[in-house]
Amino acid sequence: MGYIGKTRTQKRAAVRADWIEERLREARIVIADVAHHSDYLLRLACTVLVKHGETPEEREDARILLVVLDAKTPGRLPALDREGRS
Repeated sequence: MGYIGKTRTQKRAAVRADWIEERLREARIVIADVAHHSDYLLRLACTVLVKHGETPEEREDARILLVVLDAKTPGRLPALDREGRS
């Protein structure tokens, strides 16, 4: 990965960037094969992409999929009372 000659802070930043890139790659793989993964794993992948997606479109698509997943399993989220509180 080319960490030789870098300071500890630079190495740590490079390792963190690599780690995030790997998680993004995994999240994209899960979402690309949505039919073969659990709702829990799909929610996790969407959350990663909403927070760290490369483009606004990728982040928005992940957010929309989260809404669809939440609509699919009503009762998973706390019910709201008449004033909009849970």
